[in-house]
Amino acid sequence: MDSGDTAWLLTSAALVLFMTPGLAFFYGGMVRSKNILGMLMQNIFAMGIISVIWAVIGFSLAFGGDGPLIGNFDYAFVYDIATGPGMAFFAFQMMFAVITPALITGATADRLKFSGYAAFIAIWSVLVYSPVAHWVWDQGGWIFEMGALDFAGGAAIHINAGIAALAVVAVIGSRRGHGSEPMPPHNLPFTVLGTGILWFGWFGFNAGSALAANGVAAQALVNTHLAAAAGMLGWLIIEKLKTGHATTLGACSGAVAGLVAITPCAGFVGEMSPILIGLTAGIVCYLALQLKERLRLDDSLDVIAVHLVGGLLGTVLLGLFADTAINADGADGLFYGGGLELLKDQAVAAAGVLIFSGLLSYGIAVAVDKTIGLRVDSDSELIGLDQSQHAESAYQA
Repeated sequence: MDSGDTAWLLTSAALVLFMTPGLAFFYGGMVRSKNILGMLMQNIFAMGIISVIWAVIGFSLAFGGDGPLIGNFDYAFVYDIATGPGMAFFAFQMMFAVITPALITGATADRLKFSGYAAFIAIWSVLVYSPVAHWVWDQGGWIFEMGALDFAGGAAIHINAGIAALAVVAVIGSRRGHGSEPMPPHNLPFTVLGTGILWFGWFGFNAGSALAANGVAAQALVNTHLAAAAGMLGWLIIEKLKTGHATTLGACSGAVAGLVAITPCAGFVGEMSPILIGLTAGIVCYLALQLKERLRLDDSLDVIAVHLVGGLLGTVLLGLFADTAINADGADGLFYGGGLELLKDQAVAAAGVLIFSGLLSYGIAVAVDKTIGLRVDSDSELIGLDQSQHAESAYQA
């Protein structure tokens, strides 16, 4: 990498790190006021613990060696990275590792015990995230070798975190009063602020994944913006048709749905494809909320509908819209003369991550719940996480 590429990658790493506090505000505005510090803390804590784990062992398991399932210890304790993959790449990938488990917190809002959460994400980052990152992005990983594409993390991040969120919710159950008492967002301006930070940071997330300051990075940045815009419009159109109102929360959720769906596709598609992908994501992810209601699943802030469904959608749609005229290192999808081969590979990759992460995440959640506990007790939940877990209040009476 020349100095310009290195500068862009370091800038992108900073942009991706900024997404984690953005996510904290995005989620924090949607919880009740007694739980906002609990939500903010869960997110910023990931910046601390996951970064250290990444340096000690996570990066090496993801990008060391050339085995199909997991890396080795070549780069453990930050050994030899500067002369191997490079520090800029290490830093950039570290920010991905940080935000991925933080995504889970939206599904489990209002009821996670902080010590249990800390133990879960620490174990999850080593046993689930690093192996999946190896599969998808390391040249020896089985998904990479198979030929499936994931430009910036549709499978490695969004499907991975989305199915983990579902697994944890299955273990801890619903919030006290779920379905019988209103639980409206307490500060939607925070959610709008968080959306803006996420949208901004996503330019580094996707365009930085080109690993160079080149035409692919420019295409990925434009695709990212167009998909977010179309995702917002798709969500609002169907929300207006079904409920009679286009809401601020819907605008934010639709934009994030578009961002999620374009993530695996960002550097492999062009022309009108990002708009079609984003528009589809806004509509489909909104409709996925109806399934949540029917199943009475307490995914508090719609992580499963937006990240799991959006990640699956983007991963599969790439098998239709990928175009080697945009990126010669990719492949042609069905709509660009590539036949069904890429679509099949995308489906296999999505299913592999879904099954592995779902089963192992459930096992980790059960183990943590049976030992130190994963959910707060009823009284602590009633008081709120701010006081019961951190002895603080965001707002003074």
